[in-house]
Amino acid sequence: MRGRHLTCHDCNLVIDGEGDVPEGATLICPRCGAVVHHRKPNSIARTWALVIAALICYVPANLYPIMAITTLGTTSEDTILSGAAYLLHHGMWPLALIIFIASVFVPLAKLLSLMVLLVSVQRRWQWRPVDRTRMYRITEAVGRWSMVDVYVVTILVALVHVGSFASIAARPGAFFFGAVVVLTIFAAESFDPRLIWDRMDPDAEPAPEPAQGPARGPAPQPAQ
Repeated sequence: MRGRHLTCHDCNLVIDGEGDVPEGATLICPRCGAVVHHRKPNSIARTWALVIAALICYVPANLYPIMAITTLGTTSEDTILSGAAYLLHHGMWPLALIIFIASVFVPLAKLLSLMVLLVSVQRRWQWRPVDRTRMYRITEAVGRWSMVDVYVVTILVALVHVGSFASIAARPGAFFFGAVVVLTIFAAESFDPRLIWDRMDPDAEPAPEPAQGPARGPAPQPAQ
């Protein structure tokens, strides 16, 4: 059952959702002017689209080289995994572990977590809603740390450029990897964890996801 209060997704103002609001009207946040919904519009469809796009980009992100290093006329290219293996082979296992976790494990774990959450909502699972909500919060918080590889490549490309002696250039893998990180961040933002709790009543019919109405209604009042 949906509560009488709403939350603005822009400024997090808690708003009293009751009142004389015309049917089909769009509610406006009285503090920041953003559109307010009981639930994020088309949350499941938009999250699935972003997750599938991220999965497609995940394959070339790991197959294509992420950067090319030129030293004294000799060029070598490395993927994320080959770079981690190189660091491990030369005894720098802490750095190799960080690269592997942040650039390989975390993006894949985030995609799998979002898919589990989406399936659980669509299948109306009753299994551990608190734990699933925690899983979403963790997924939303750690996803942005996968950008460490992109930061490393960006810094190296900018700093290491000594004519023909040494230079570093980004390769297509860096683009696809950055796309994976950005798409997963947007996917986590698109998913509405309140849908987990909406599906907890097995006898209730699943409510349709809200769509923005054509008309603007009166601004709801902030909760007291």
